[in-house]
Amino acid sequence: MEGEANVSIFGEIEGPSATREGMGLIKLKVVGMGMGTADPRVVMHEMDSAEIGVERSDRVSVVTEGVPHSAMVCLTSTLAAPGELLISEGLMASMGLSGGEEVTVTFCPRPASVRHIRRSMDRSPLSREEVSTVMRDIMLSRISPTETAAWLTALHINGLSEDEVLHVTEEMVASGITLQFDRGPVFDFHSIGGVPGNKVTPLVVSIAAASGLLIPKTSSRAISSACGTADFVEVFCDVELGAERLKAVAQETGGALAWGGAMNLTPVNGAIIETLYPLGIDPPDLMMASIMSKKMAMGANRLVMDIPCGPGAKVETLSGAKGMAQKFIALGERLGIHVDCALTDGRQPVGWAIGPGPEARECIMALEGHNGLQDVREKAIGLAGMILDMGGANDGPRSAERLVDGGEALAKFQEIVAAQGGRADLSSADIPLGREKAEVVSPRSGYVNSIDNKELVTVARAAGAPRDKGSGIVLEKKTDSRVEEGELLFTIYADNADRAERALGAAERLRPLKVGGLLLERTLRRPGML
Repeated sequence: MEGEANVSIFGEIEGPSATREGMGLIKLKVVGMGMGTADPRVVMHEMDSAEIGVERSDRVSVVTEGVPHSAMVCLTSTLAAPGELLISEGLMASMGLSGGEEVTVTFCPRPASVRHIRRSMDRSPLSREEVSTVMRDIMLSRISPTETAAWLTALHINGLSEDEVLHVTEEMVASGITLQFDRGPVFDFHSIGGVPGNKVTPLVVSIAAASGLLIPKTSSRAISSACGTADFVEVFCDVELGAERLKAVAQETGGALAWGGAMNLTPVNGAIIETLYPLGIDPPDLMMASIMSKKMAMGANRLVMDIPCGPGAKVETLSGAKGMAQKFIALGERLGIHVDCALTDGRQPVGWAIGPGPEARECIMALEGHNGLQDVREKAIGLAGMILDMGGANDGPRSAERLVDGGEALAKFQEIVAAQGGRADLSSADIPLGREKAEVVSPRSGYVNSIDNKELVTVARAAGAPRDKGSGIVLEKKTDSRVEEGELLFTIYADNADRAERALGAAERLRPLKVGGLLLERTLRRPGML
């Protein structure tokens, strides 16, 4: 019927506007492209494309043994001969082709997801079914990375409604597996990040597990930061645990410190993160869905959220942090998870170290009781205390403090590390830093008036964080510290000289530690004023 939407195996399309005059099919011989691409892609000769009504940047359906595969098409007059179809390595593998086979190629209508993405760009909320369609098409690579990036950018700018956040969360959970443990309740902890050096997760997990609670923690890698928890934990033990191994570690020790991406818990979330990474964005509502989906997949029913706030953090104001906390609590209620939130100081780094190796070393130092790490210790004990209170403790923070001071938390940490393939006697002295160093000194005498977290992250990433494990920054001064001209502000560590030099250049250009005097400005009386 005219005007009625067409439906194909690739999803709903927009009706007559998506059809083509003379659209047909053609048989082509498969030739390997000899390279991988970010999305399923084929190259065909312009004469063949004209025969079936395919234009530049269209999609085609490539059918072999009755099974269709959608791919973006590139047209050429030279790379492919008439009658040939060049196919990217990933698509070749998924289709089980080796080259030389004959496949059927036809025009593939644009997926309905593209229309839904445009609606998100226009600030129109999507229904549960529409969210499901977009998420499925991302998962199955039915839409291109460019289209996925357009959707994520729209979410970053426009946000999501409460219902959309719920739908995205549930779709993320449905895309993978869920874990069930032999005992409960299952506790969890998560920080939204945004503050460099926030290395408290292993301390919180170790304290909670030492108290007898079950806390199988999965963490993420960095997206826009200098270091995610998984990035520094893998400095001293394996974090790529399968689901069964994670269950075994958690049930044996009471805790786990694993990378969530290794377990197929929410695979569509992994596909989204791959697109977010080069964009350097982390849309708050999508972040909330991502976090809560992982908690649901892990079977968690009691969760403490750390929401750092302050200039340079993901949430810059206390009122914004309170609003986010209420959103997490409300979403938790709809998902059946008891959520408590801690609003923490995000104005400057936690501790002195930023980057995988430096943070790993300092995390263990805090458990060992080294001096000078009071903020790391205080934050970890406060957050762990909230979890212990959830578990029925009379005074959670006091109980957490006793477990740290008595050495039980360190012993539990070492037990978890050993269960994940690390050294049972691991100490902070075992953690190496980058062999190349560069020192950043103060250009003047005065006080550190402020620290720009984002600029510190830029410097640490220039040094190689989070990929180079020894890379990062160790601070010597923090806010309100007195410094003299030429005095050391921080040291950059890198695994090679080029990265150290690049990071030093970034530090000298950005000056992330702002040094000034206590006298900020002079306002003078003009002549003739009373």
